[in-house]
Amino acid sequence: MSSGKGPRLPLSEDEERILNEMEEHLQASDPRLVREVSETTVYTQPLRSMKWAVVGFVAGVVLMVLTLSTSYLLAFVGFLVMLGSALRLERNARVVGRTGLRQASESGRAASLREAVGGTTGRVRDKMRDRFRRGHGRI
Repeated sequence: MSSGKGPRLPLSEDEERILNEMEEHLQASDPRLVREVSETTVYTQPLRSMKWAVVGFVAGVVLMVLTLSTSYLLAFVGFLVMLGSALRLERNARVVGRTGLRQASESGRAASLREAVGGTTGRVRDKMRDRFRRGHGRI
């Protein structure tokens, strides 16, 4: 087995054929497993947990604000929900790290969300680069 540090040898034609046959057999025998494995990454569960932590944090804020004037006990429960959600969010963010967040932002759902919200950062960055290049040529 390759540790990933040395040079990799290409597969022979026979090995490629065997691998393709195995993939086709797996696709034919269990397409649901193939779809699940192809859609799931190492970061899927922590990202899902981060989403629920954000929902919990918002729910804790709402509970705390709505009940602060009527019941300090319920407001404190809201604060504890916020605190627990924030800790869970932080822990999962450490697990995911930069690579996982970059992968999540490049996924189809995140890209469509970014476009729906008005993801103009790329366009703004491109405009700034063009202006810089035009201005740089004048000097």
